[in-house]
Amino acid sequence: MAWDDEIIGPDVASAGLHVSERIGKEVAARLDLEEALEASRYASHPYSSLPKEWPSLVEVAETRELPPTLIERYNESGGEGTALCGIFSEIRRAWASVDNSLFLWRFDKWDGQCQEYNGEEQAICAVGLARTKPGIFVEAIQYLLVLATPVELILIGVCCTASGDGTDPYAEISLQPLPDYTVPSDGVTMTCIACTNNGHIFLAGRDGHIYEIEYTIGSGWHKRCRKVCLTGGLGSLLSRWVLPNALKFGAVDPAVDMVVDDERHIIYARTEGNKLQVYDLGVNGNGPLTKIAEEKNLTDPRETQYGGRRPAGPRSATRVSKPSIIHIAPLSLIESRRLNVTAVLSDGRRMYLSTSSPGGRTDSSQRPTCLKVVSMRPSPPLGVGGGLTFGAISIANRAQPEDLVLKVESAFYSVGTLVLSDSSAATMSSLLIVHNDSTIQSSIPSNYGMTAARSSRALRELVSSLPIEGRMLCAADILPLPDVAIIVHSLYADAEALAGLTESCEKACGKLWARGDLPTQHVLPRRRIIVFSTIGLMEVVLNRPVDILRRLFELSAPRSQMEDFFNRFGAGEAAAMCLLLAAKLVFAEENLISNTVAERAAEAFEDSGLVGMPQMDGVNAFSNTQTQAGGFSMGQVVQEAEPLFSGAHQGLCLCSSRLLFPVWEFPIVIVRGQSGPNAREGVVVCRLSSEAMKILESKIRSLENFLRFRRNKRRGLYGYVAGLGDYSGSILYGGVGSRSTTKISFAPQTRDVDSADRTALNKRQRVLYSPAELAAMEVRAMECLRRLLRRSSEALFLLQLISHHNVTRLVQALDNTSCQKLVQLTFHQLVCSEEGDQLAMRLISALMEYYIGPDGRGTVDEISAKLRDGCPSYFNESDYKYYLAVECLERASITGSTDERETLARDAFNLLTRIPESAELSSICKRFENLRFYEAVVRLPLQKAQAIDQKGDAVNAKFDPRHRDAVIAQREQCYEIIMNALRSLKGVGPSGAQREFGTPSRLSASGSDLDQASRNKYIRQIIQLSVQWPDTAFHEYLYRTLIELGLENELLEYGGSDLVSFLQSAGRKPLQEAVSPATSLASGLHDVEGAIPSGHTKYLDLLARYYVLKGQHLLAAHVLYRLAERQCSNAEEAPTLEQRYQYLSNAVLQAKSASSSIGSSNNSIDDGLLDMLEAKLVVLRFQMKIKVELESMASRLQDLPESSRQVPNDPFPQDNIVADVETAKAARDKAKELSLNLKSITQLYNDYAVPFKLWEMCLEMLNFANYSGEADSKIVREIWIRLLDQALSRGGLAEACSVLKRVGSNLYPGDGACLPLDIICLHLEKAALERLTSGAELVGDEDIARALLAACRSAHETVLGVYDQLLSSGAILTSSNLRLRLLRSALAILRDWGMSVLTNKLGTTAAGASFVLGGGAFSLDRAAVLNQGIRDKILSLVNRYMTEVRRLALPQNQTEPVYRGFRELEERLLSPSSY
Repeated sequence: MAWDDEIIGPDVASAGLHVSERIGKEVAARLDLEEALEASRYASHPYSSLPKEWPSLVEVAETRELPPTLIERYNESGGEGTALCGIFSEIRRAWASVDNSLFLWRFDKWDGQCQEYNGEEQAICAVGLARTKPGIFVEAIQYLLVLATPVELILIGVCCTASGDGTDPYAEISLQPLPDYTVPSDGVTMTCIACTNNGHIFLAGRDGHIYEIEYTIGSGWHKRCRKVCLTGGLGSLLSRWVLPNALKFGAVDPAVDMVVDDERHIIYARTEGNKLQVYDLGVNGNGPLTKIAEEKNLTDPRETQYGGRRPAGPRSATRVSKPSIIHIAPLSLIESRRLNVTAVLSDGRRMYLSTSSPGGRTDSSQRPTCLKVVSMRPSPPLGVGGGLTFGAISIANRAQPEDLVLKVESAFYSVGTLVLSDSSAATMSSLLIVHNDSTIQSSIPSNYGMTAARSSRALRELVSSLPIEGRMLCAADILPLPDVAIIVHSLYADAEALAGLTESCEKACGKLWARGDLPTQHVLPRRRIIVFSTIGLMEVVLNRPVDILRRLFELSAPRSQMEDFFNRFGAGEAAAMCLLLAAKLVFAEENLISNTVAERAAEAFEDSGLVGMPQMDGVNAFSNTQTQAGGFSMGQVVQEAEPLFSGAHQGLCLCSSRLLFPVWEFPIVIVRGQSGPNAREGVVVCRLSSEAMKILESKIRSLENFLRFRRNKRRGLYGYVAGLGDYSGSILYGGVGSRSTTKISFAPQTRDVDSADRTALNKRQRVLYSPAELAAMEVRAMECLRRLLRRSSEALFLLQLISHHNVTRLVQALDNTSCQKLVQLTFHQLVCSEEGDQLAMRLISALMEYYIGPDGRGTVDEISAKLRDGCPSYFNESDYKYYLAVECLERASITGSTDERETLARDAFNLLTRIPESAELSSICKRFENLRFYEAVVRLPLQKAQAIDQKGDAVNAKFDPRHRDAVIAQREQCYEIIMNALRSLKGVGPSGAQREFGTPSRLSASGSDLDQASRNKYIRQIIQLSVQWPDTAFHEYLYRTLIELGLENELLEYGGSDLVSFLQSAGRKPLQEAVSPATSLASGLHDVEGAIPSGHTKYLDLLARYYVLKGQHLLAAHVLYRLAERQCSNAEEAPTLEQRYQYLSNAVLQAKSASSSIGSSNNSIDDGLLDMLEAKLVVLRFQMKIKVELESMASRLQDLPESSRQVPNDPFPQDNIVADVETAKAARDKAKELSLNLKSITQLYNDYAVPFKLWEMCLEMLNFANYSGEADSKIVREIWIRLLDQALSRGGLAEACSVLKRVGSNLYPGDGACLPLDIICLHLEKAALERLTSGAELVGDEDIARALLAACRSAHETVLGVYDQLLSSGAILTSSNLRLRLLRSALAILRDWGMSVLTNKLGTTAAGASFVLGGGAFSLDRAAVLNQGIRDKILSLVNRYMTEVRRLALPQNQTEPVYRGFRELEERLLSPSSY
């Protein structure tokens, strides 16, 4: 169910930014203790106390006497025995030893039990408690009690037993003797014991050495327990075993106190001689103990290494006694990165020391290198009372009189709190408790600018005094209970770097007190310290600021005290504490907050006199520019005024940010055991425990409920704004005025100025707001924060619900990308971002699948009720209907009845149609697809696309491009669901498919169990349903997918009325639907111009098929011609020439069909198109031939051996090789050019054929172009000469004759312009004569003649006419040998002519005709069939040629064979047998 008046998106996101800003400022404001101490050197008030009228900061919760058995045992010893005491905070026990007896009892309550252990005969000289090393003892033994006597060292197991209800884990303890874990002390008396969290036990001996007790399981001859000296070498060993103690010389300075820094793995020791020692345990605390440094004279007041001043005058120096170190304590990393340890002196001063050099690393891995005093803190003043303050002069270096110097007997320091036992008073000792001061620094005059800046960062402490009977022996923190500590540790493990600590949760959480009371008082209990004195135990409680405010409310304190409280802590912090009380968010050990206190806190939170009213920031800017004389300084910039909200708003920001700080910028889940980058390789769990999230959720809900109650009751500013008319509706319930979006300032509240300054300021400010507007803006901002709190509480509830259902299992339902996003998702993003919404929805989907799957654990109503109640913003009514539909589909998938399946699917479809925009359709449609309910598969995504873009922004070109692209992307996601269904039926997997909620693996392959007929049926159903939907953008998406899947036939058959326009626009050039009779050929071809991308050709191809299918042949011819002519810039996009040839061939066929089908009035148009297409087809053949020739040339030249490229006796052989390589490259490049686009015949001739000497192609193109005239004939003759010369150079006369036969036959008959037979004949005969005379080639008498006959297609008369013309021209044939050569060729032609005549007339073969001419016997019967006219013509030529032979001035032996040949031919023709 959606919130009645909630605006989740912008309001929550805006408030989230403010919370992030507040958290960032608070983290940045944290000071390292070293910085605070450095600033304190210049501060005027390092110590102060609260007013006397206020409740006390320190209270004594309870005092308890020592156990009677202990007192009795001590009295029995007469006060002369060895007595020690201490506190074991880990097991909540105090201990004391008297001689050889050890007593243990509860220090936090008296349960009547005091356990005594006296198993040893010797007096106990040291006692310690250590955590056990894992795997050595049984699990029940959690701690080891370490007892040291002068004779031996004993380990005793400590077993803790919880109470029956489990609330007290230390209700009972039992001591388990371990006989195998006892070692002799070798005569060394131990002075103190220190134990680490790793289970190491270190002891300091009276001999000045450090020892360790090593204990293991032990096996064979190995001892289970042994004592190892860590600081002594061989000399030390000999000294102990050879020399008696009486003979040992030199003073021994044993350590009397050792403390362990478990964060940095360092041991600090204090000796009897007032020295400090530093020992290193290694990076992980398991390394060998190494002594780093030992310093003395640290407490000499005359030493100035810490930056103090040496007291002036010799007398003062003599009067100052040297104080001693009485207590040392390590400093946690939360307190300081560089300061490591503090030492408390007997005069109350504190030394802060560091073990690292300046500028070094400050993390726990930095090993100690030295021991230096960094700062000295002055002692607290005596006579602490109410209102303790100091002047402006620093007291850090002021010497105090001897009678006012503290005399500290014992001390205790822990995480910012110091307890001193002072015996300077003669009557009674007192406890001085020093605690961090959380109040605001008192104002300092502006003339102390630098001092004010330092003072704001200085360490300030509150001092409280308590009288004490006896004297304090020791003290310790009372750690939080384990259940509280576990929750706090879970919350702050990452925020405060507590996760890496090896100590217990109780100790780790105690370190959070170092952050001060204000940031932690909502989650940590009041700090408690147990003080062990000579009289008994005293439990001291340190009240937090909120506890003091609570007491003020309980006591009905006067308004002046309340105003003083708000002034001291600031309006924002005080308002935040009022919220903690009003909403009951304070951690309380018992029910301390009554309803009366809560109501008074709420009233104070709403009291404008305490928290102030919203105003304009910068009101002091104008006043600050005025000089003291009242003038105005023109050299200063006047600040622009901004709205500044009241302390109530600041308090809400503080309270909200501190509640959310542990989770806000941290991931919601973590991966444990991850071995690689994939989160699935590990175990995914929530970062916080369920208990921690539950506690945090309850606090956030309490605060949100309080704010909601104030709004509903019109409390505070809500009531003020509600009475302003229009502002109530616009501010309280979501509407935002145009001026309410101003940037919100979180600066401190400013003071009012006088009316004159305000008037002058109003004239200069560019933006002003009335009080009503400022109040409305603050209410609006507080409403945004309230909504953020509501959203955050719901996010925590959702995380709890998810953590209860095995996060790792739920994550398995996510894809890898979503899983990686989830691992990186912060709580801030989960609450405020769209990505967080999406991931939350996916997790809820996985959760619902767990419940309603085939092996589910419940129903939709069961889990939906929890989600709707706990996190309605993540799961609303629409989600409920969605999962009801999923449940119907799940039931439909397992039912065996077809009718029931159809009914359930229809019910699910009807539910989902009511929430088209909210449903997650990618998975739900997969279920419908598995049920073959394709109506839902088509309708639901289209309804969602329509709901997403109701205004049609996707098709509005004037809209914002970025928004338009986003809307288009959302619509296409819906379209893709339908397309995936088509792909599944087609057998093609969807790209980037993933298994989401609602798609069980058993149903993931929806089309695998269908036969082809069923597939085709469902495909047609989807296409028909899709085409019926009136969405042009979807139709285009559908058409593209059908083309992609190869469903072109279905597209052309079932495509809608917009199919043609889609194909035209997809082809990037629209075509006319029809051609009018008056349209010219030029206008009909106008649309084919321009380049067509390679990806768009398929659309034009389909368009052509569509036109053919519809009988529009002329348009189909235009489209096919456009495809053939498409321009391309690279070979990858270009179609092959063969494909272009196919397009043109098909275009010719369509043009012919158009000519036969259209009326006679359009024949001229069709004939013109047909002629043009046929001509284009011929030119394309030329281009294909030239491309083949160029490729062959390139390959031939590239494969040619170098030896064959060299011409004999060539002086420059390398030039030929280079020329061939360049020619081959050029030919290859030109061939690639020809592959790209169609060329004109002029381009083919001039740019390709002529440059590469493709004379044969030149002749064919000239013949096609009908070249004629004298000039053209000259070109043709020259090309023939070049062609023949090229052939002669390649293969001699035989090659030339072959070329003549091939080319001539293609050009004959024609008009003779492209086949100059006389030039060809004369050129070849001359070449033959030259080659024969030179002996270069054997040439037959009939080769040229027969080549000419083949070129002229056996036109004997034409060829004889050429020879006759040549023989008749004496100017051409001047050589007798050449004439004789021509006569031989003529003889061959005449013989062939006669043979052909006989072949035609006699009906015999050419062999038979040769036999007749050769005088065969049977030819006499066929002589009558010879044609008289041809015979007479041949005889006439024979006679004339015989005469020509006789006239030749050549030897008879050359002419006689020719003459005899003519004679024999004549005789045969004249003989009667020839008839």
